[in-house]
Amino acid sequence: MSTINALGRRKTSVARVYLSEGKGKVVINGREINEYVPIAIHQYKINRPFELTETKGKYDVKVNVKGGGINGQVDAIRLAICRALVKIDEANKPVLKGESLMTRDPRMVERKKPGQPKARKKFQFSKR
Repeated sequence: MSTINALGRRKTSVARVYLSEGKGKVVINGREINEYVPIAIHQYKINRPFELTETKGKYDVKVNVKGGGINGQVDAIRLAICRALVKIDEANKPVLKGESLMTRDPRMVERKKPGQPKARKKFQFSKR
């Protein structure tokens, strides 16, 4: 098997994932997963697709991710991993879709409007 690549997005984060056969090593932007994402919940989110498809420890993952914050980046990485696993084996799709991991979350930050301090907040109204 050659390297499989996939793309994942969330808010303003974009993650490119390269899956190749290996021992389950995850490298994000040239750093180990423990170093780049020290929070256990985020590590769990990244490893969840492998647990569901029972492929934990079978693939090495190399990730290039940019933009957004840590939460958006983790979700983008997870979506990209799911897409790559589906490219490898189409039988993984119903399992991942059942956990709603194949869905691209479309929620974005609402733009700021002119004449207002933020997207929805208004300046204080003075009657007199």
